[in-house]
Amino acid sequence: MKVKSFLAIISVFFCLIQVWGQDSGTTIKGSITDASGAAIAFATVLVGDPGTQEPLSGVTSGMNGTFVVETDATDFYVEVSFMGFATKRFNEVEAVGGIWDLGTVVLTEDAEQLEEVVVAGERSGTVFKLDRRVFTVGADLSSTGASALEVLNNVPSVTVNIEGQVSLRGSQGVQMLINGKPSVLANEQGNALGTLTADMIESIEVITNPSAKYDAEGTSGIINIILKKEEKRGTNGSVTLNTGVPNNHSLGFSLNKRTEKFNLFSQLGVGHRTFPSDNESENRNLLNDTEIISFGESDKNETFFNLILGTDYHIDSLNVITLSGNFAYEWERENSDALFSTFNANNDLTDAFDRVELTTATNPKYAYELQYKRSFEDHEERSLLLSATGNLFAKDQTSEFANTTTVGGAADFLQRARTDFGQADYIFKADYTHPWEDTYTVETGAQYQINDVESDFGISAFDGATFVEDPELTNVFQWTQKVLGVYGTAAYEKDKWGLKLGVRFEDTDVATLLRTNDQRNNQRYNNFFPSGFASYKANEDLSFQLGYSKRIFRPRLWDLNPFFNIRNNFNIRTGNPDLLPEFTDSFELTSIYKLGQLSMNLGVFYRYTTDVVERIVAFEDNISISRPENIGINHTTGLEFNAKYVPLNWLSFTHDFNFNRFAREGDFQGQSFDFTGSQWTTRLMGKLKLPADIDLEFIGNYQSGFRTVQQDITEVVFMDFGARKKILKGKAILNLSIRDVFASRIFESKTNQPEFFLRNFGQQGRFVTFGVSFGFGKGEAMEFSGQKRF
Repeated sequence: MKVKSFLAIISVFFCLIQVWGQDSGTTIKGSITDASGAAIAFATVLVGDPGTQEPLSGVTSGMNGTFVVETDATDFYVEVSFMGFATKRFNEVEAVGGIWDLGTVVLTEDAEQLEEVVVAGERSGTVFKLDRRVFTVGADLSSTGASALEVLNNVPSVTVNIEGQVSLRGSQGVQMLINGKPSVLANEQGNALGTLTADMIESIEVITNPSAKYDAEGTSGIINIILKKEEKRGTNGSVTLNTGVPNNHSLGFSLNKRTEKFNLFSQLGVGHRTFPSDNESENRNLLNDTEIISFGESDKNETFFNLILGTDYHIDSLNVITLSGNFAYEWERENSDALFSTFNANNDLTDAFDRVELTTATNPKYAYELQYKRSFEDHEERSLLLSATGNLFAKDQTSEFANTTTVGGAADFLQRARTDFGQADYIFKADYTHPWEDTYTVETGAQYQINDVESDFGISAFDGATFVEDPELTNVFQWTQKVLGVYGTAAYEKDKWGLKLGVRFEDTDVATLLRTNDQRNNQRYNNFFPSGFASYKANEDLSFQLGYSKRIFRPRLWDLNPFFNIRNNFNIRTGNPDLLPEFTDSFELTSIYKLGQLSMNLGVFYRYTTDVVERIVAFEDNISISRPENIGINHTTGLEFNAKYVPLNWLSFTHDFNFNRFAREGDFQGQSFDFTGSQWTTRLMGKLKLPADIDLEFIGNYQSGFRTVQQDITEVVFMDFGARKKILKGKAILNLSIRDVFASRIFESKTNQPEFFLRNFGQQGRFVTFGVSFGFGKGEAMEFSGQKRF
């Protein structure tokens, strides 16, 4: 019945848009994209008088980049512009039947063009669109040698703490995608984003309020990482070599060859990195005034290999088949040493021991995709897209712990933990887009996703002769999730106004099993996820959009898995197999304004979330156990501001500011968790172009402290620096980056409850990296991206 209701809603949408009329007159039409082929919405199309240079009429491009504008003039020009891109002007176009068809208008970034051959993706910047932010990674100077996780820290509205947790507008309910789809390269296991280096990434899209076309997962929005894929004629490529302190050595190589029928593309990355860290923890029992503190240091060493291969086969001008695959492998080795000390009520040291850990792991990852795209002759935006994607990930990990008593009479002992982990994800998608007369568009499609995970975990102790596994701390956890999604959207876009309505239906089937004790938890639920967007263009430099969407956060594997890491036996994090999903209703009003050399994006948003997932800490015998629970509802109201100012040709500033205030209502086990709080982040980036082709970049970051249900998180301030020098007429580039210049980036949480106090602190320090990149290929061949693809 729900599927029938869904189809009925789409039919109503379609019928509604048929009642709107059309204008007549001399028609200019076309579509607008960037150099990667992505549609540019809300670009300005101006029809002007060539004599007086005065505007005659104009229109804004739609969400799919298309536009239609009419004029009664017989002598005119057409100008296409969008902030952050160079303006294109058309003075003479061959008219057919009174129609000027400009075809696909490709806008390029408004930056100096490099001479001859440039390193692919070398330019960088942020383009603010009404429904998303597009961050081009290429020349982000401070990202030299960085992983994808570190690159994300320079993206507007996104923050990443030193533990690798990604937040969007202050919320961690983020759906991470690679090339528009979930991938093992973006999941939360095995330092997943670590094998993706900055030189492999084309751009990062931040979508804070996705339409019904997108998967409903992610209560705070979607972050989509777009990998590089060249389509330039001939043979082209680039080589990148990085070295740094602490160990940060990597080699990247990309190669593509484009012919009339085939586009072959590849990327190879190998490297070795070390992440040293200092860690502190404090467990204080306020009832008897005893305390356990620890001071430790560790270094995590990663050696990685990443290979991407793929080909596009252009069957004809309307049909393309793409087959691509990715293989990544990581070798991990982590050493840590921590001293644990126990103090009594008189602050006397009563016990102490040194805990040494050696962890080794291997992480193979496989991803593959088969995609078919069909275009249609009657309209360039009409398309059918079919795809099948597979992701496989495994982890074989062993940790050995040795406790040596330094104070007190406790016996020395040895422990061992093992993890045998396997994950398989499969996604099948179908998307169909059908535009009518450049004014109406209907989209429909379906997706079926399967997640199948098994984690075999065990802890054993040395009895003097051999390691004996503890059955109470050993189990096999299985998690299976199947999600079927069906969607439809209908859009009307013309002149100043635009309207897009949609709804998505998702059926979710989740099952967990603790095999040892046969403890099962099965959940089946289905939901509708409506979305709606309205846009209005006030004038050539000011546009607005109002948006609404309903989102879901489904508990992930490590939210559900009840096992824990025994690195610190006094601070334990575990999962909850009974966890329920979060649901969020998200509203936002955004605007883009351009005033001379100043481009601004201002938005206000409101999120209402139910069954909020929060970690609740229980404390007993000086041991804290953190477990996720569903705690009430949350109201979040926020303000977001982004701006780019270019006062001089050699100087530019980019500023991002995000503020949100939240009100919590809920209780757990008889304890009220009602409270209000706020947090804000700001980032200021300055870029300078100096003589001799030298560029400098400074990025200052501030993240305010904030409160969760039980914790207070400390504020963070840090700065990154980057420098670049072009040589050999731009064919090669030298890069220097210093991340966390003053070694001030930390993570600190404090839990202050009536019966106990907890403090956890971590810091990684400064990273300095030097890199060189070299591009090769024929100059004219490197400009194919703006040509028609056969």
